[in-house]
Amino acid sequence: MAEAVTAAQSPPAGAQAVQRALGLLHCFHDNGPDLSASDLARRMGLSVSTAHRLARTLVSAAFLEQDEHTARYRLGPAVAELGQLTFHQRGLHLAAPELDLLSRRTGAAADLAIRSGPHAVILVGASVRPDTGLGLRRPLHSTALGKVLLAWPRPGDAGVATLGPLAPFTDRTITAPERLAEELAKVRSAGHALNDGESETGVRTVAVPVLDGAGQARFALAVRSTPVHLTDERLDWFLDHARSCAAALAVLLLPPDQRI
Repeated sequence: MAEAVTAAQSPPAGAQAVQRALGLLHCFHDNGPDLSASDLARRMGLSVSTAHRLARTLVSAAFLEQDEHTARYRLGPAVAELGQLTFHQRGLHLAAPELDLLSRRTGAAADLAIRSGPHAVILVGASVRPDTGLGLRRPLHSTALGKVLLAWPRPGDAGVATLGPLAPFTDRTITAPERLAEELAKVRSAGHALNDGESETGVRTVAVPVLDGAGQARFALAVRSTPVHLTDERLDWFLDHARSCAAALAVLLLPPDQRI
């Protein structure tokens, strides 16, 4: 019986190799310089030979490519192709004009983000670098975007308890899990999240969810400015514009099988 239980709980054959290969790809998230096998081994906690073997496998599938002069690795064309496919399949190419309009109407920066583990990843908007097309990865607990994604979780999203230590970025950052849970309850009740200098001093952001039919946040939408511009007195005005944009995006960003 004990052997049967152990077998039932053991990961499927090949799962560790898949997890390691995916972890290797995640090593390139910071958009830094090309990485050597030693760099990958150190980041993954693997031997150099194992990291090299995994990297070579990913090279053969075009998920990585290796510089013939330096022997260092970078993301390969298969990743770029899949990224472009998912960007268009999600309808994100349709979001930029709506965000530009929101920004012009409010005089604030506008961003659209999804959740990736403990981060909110900005996919479209003012925080996407024009030279690389990459947006910012921001911690969930210290941002308005992140609070929205935590307050309206999707199936399978991990809760606050799994975020690990909540790092302080300013003296206003929420660092206690129980305090963050209280904040998320307020966010759900109010229908929006506010970041008032919690991630960066002098920056104020308000965010709202872009909900699906089940009432879960497929995306989070934020407008960002300074406390002088985004004042308490004008907060409702900003929210009206943000919610109108979110309602439009909820239709534009419908999954392909739900579009008319």
